[in-house]
Amino acid sequence: MTKETFKISGMDCAACATRIERTLNREAGIESANVNLVMEKGTVQYDPSQISQKEIFERIEKIGFQAHPIETQQQTRERKQRELKHQKNKFIISLILSLPLLYTMFAHFSFLSFVPVPDLLMNPWFQLILATPVQFVLGWQFYVGAYQSLTNKSANMDVLVAMGTSAAYFYSIYLMFTHSHGAGHVPLYFETSAVLITLILLGKYFEKRAKGHASDAIEKLAALQVKDAEVERDGQIQRMSIEEIQVGDVVRVRSGEQIPLDGTIVEGWSTVDESMLTGESIPIDKVVGDSVIGSTLNQQNFIKVRVTHTGEDLVLNQIIQVVEEAQGDKPQIQRLADKVSNIFVPTVIAIAFVAFLIWYFILTPFELSQALEIFIAVIVIACPCALGLATPTSIMVGSGRAAEAGILFKTAESLEQTHHINTIVFDKTGTLTVGQPKVIAEHRLIDDAVIGRYIKSLEAQSEHPLSKAVVDYYKDEMILPVEAYKTHTGSGISGYIDNHHIVVGAIPFITQYATIEADVQRQVETLQTSGATVIAMTVDDQVGLVLGIRDEPKQEAKEVLAALKSHYELIMLSGDSETTARAIGRELGVNNVIAGVKPDEKAQVVSDLQQKDHQVMMVGDGVNDAPALMKSDIGVAMGSGSDIALESADIALVKGNLKHIPESLKLSHLTIRNIKQNLFFAFCYNMIGIPFAAMGFLAPWIAGTAMAFSSVSVVLNALRLKHIAK
Repeated sequence: MTKETFKISGMDCAACATRIERTLNREAGIESANVNLVMEKGTVQYDPSQISQKEIFERIEKIGFQAHPIETQQQTRERKQRELKHQKNKFIISLILSLPLLYTMFAHFSFLSFVPVPDLLMNPWFQLILATPVQFVLGWQFYVGAYQSLTNKSANMDVLVAMGTSAAYFYSIYLMFTHSHGAGHVPLYFETSAVLITLILLGKYFEKRAKGHASDAIEKLAALQVKDAEVERDGQIQRMSIEEIQVGDVVRVRSGEQIPLDGTIVEGWSTVDESMLTGESIPIDKVVGDSVIGSTLNQQNFIKVRVTHTGEDLVLNQIIQVVEEAQGDKPQIQRLADKVSNIFVPTVIAIAFVAFLIWYFILTPFELSQALEIFIAVIVIACPCALGLATPTSIMVGSGRAAEAGILFKTAESLEQTHHINTIVFDKTGTLTVGQPKVIAEHRLIDDAVIGRYIKSLEAQSEHPLSKAVVDYYKDEMILPVEAYKTHTGSGISGYIDNHHIVVGAIPFITQYATIEADVQRQVETLQTSGATVIAMTVDDQVGLVLGIRDEPKQEAKEVLAALKSHYELIMLSGDSETTARAIGRELGVNNVIAGVKPDEKAQVVSDLQQKDHQVMMVGDGVNDAPALMKSDIGVAMGSGSDIALESADIALVKGNLKHIPESLKLSHLTIRNIKQNLFFAFCYNMIGIPFAAMGFLAPWIAGTAMAFSSVSVVLNALRLKHIAK
């Protein structure tokens, strides 16, 4: 069996992906086929002796889609940019052609007779010339979508759009020829078809742009990977690409370089910044025998690493895989209007045909024009202008209000889905906390005015983040000369200042130089209980200073969590130790704390909650949060976080303020309520108008006017949301 992954383009919805899977799984020689709509990829396991890749591609193309080999990142980016630009250009051209037709609507209303409408715009042939390319060139995608939907034995909005616009277009042509010799202007409906197609093309453009953001996260994760490295092989040092390096090779990593692949240190020691993967702000001391992760940053010293994993086995690649799977698993939220289309469309068609037959054979026997007008009136009054506007207008206004507050909803689906959230999971570091270590407590045990100078002078020689926190804390102290400076791997530092032997480090290390008295030990334990990392300084083998260093909670965190606690279940995830994480949890009022969580495990926590019927919102800011952000029902990225987290999320908080989380939830509730009101208005017009049209009380132009008023009511109600949400 051969397993291959390839690109598939032309998919618009989950039904497209399902159709491709169903078609391929019926083919002899194909064991399994899986299609990822968001990533636009297909994975097929097949027997090459029974079916070839070319034949698989041909099967896909036969049902209206395009399949081609996997592209490079640059090729994918360029293709998506071309597709997005093409969709944008279609909307702009359609808008230019439709605006003159829209202007002619003034001529249909007597109370707007003072508005001048040039005769050229009212010329039927001129209107036909403008409307035809909109209908059959720019709007051709709706005919294709309607055909695919119907062959799939379903009915979507494309069916409504194709039927409604075609009815208005062809009936206008019919009127052109049947009333060509009459006096005055003939009331045509070209503007109905053209304007509707233009509005929906705008929506398609926004959808395609939002869809593109979903896969950007994968590209940015892949961009973190190192391209090449120095390798010791056969007694020589050579630089080679990552693809050429094998398990067992020894790679050389200088200070400030990224570690190229997962491995084990075989020579040297250093501190490694793993925040890009773990999200934790404090780098980890690494010595011979310790494991290191590819793409993390070697901060201090030269080290040699023996490679243990390459290719798909790398931690970073596993995170990429989790993100891809999360994108594929994420449910496609179907709008309320689409859900009723399968019932609404066939019902309207049936009513229109029944009305036509009754009028043609019974009420006005064999009078084709009258029966046709009744048929068209039913179709036009049912044309989904208001239905099509009901959701996007509310989404547009709601997301606009959110953007003013610094809340970016990436898609319409995210604004809708937020309404259903009942559980909120927070990453700790950088989300609930500031993300930078800070000295929170100082206990001086020697009454010496220069004690601050001593520790600052020594710590200034080190590049460790805890050293930076100490230097920042004593920013007003002067730096003294240090002699015989020495780094004690993974433990601390020492040196001589003013002929005094100064040692700074963790408590277990300090006990080698001085005795920790009982009262000092109690202070240390208190600080550790509060979640702080404790270091001490000795002066000539006497403990002179104890410092507590901690990543502090954000100022607004406690207030925000208290406001959310009464309506949502709150959970805090952290890669920190149990003691540190629970200390922060107690301080913020979060009882459910899960500590020591690895990057891939965060996504699993979210998945486990979802299996228990939780609708999960995940709030994070680091690369390690990307899989969980994608896996959750709604992912929220702090604006101060990594680009990858922002791309992976459904909502981005531009200012990184936690107070925007309750605001985003409120806006979602208000928007959903507004959408339901809009749908009610739209269906009321249709449900009332369709029977009147079928009974002959509405001429097509009146039906078109009623349809226009239904659209106006929907838009006005959506605009009301702008003021309600303030």
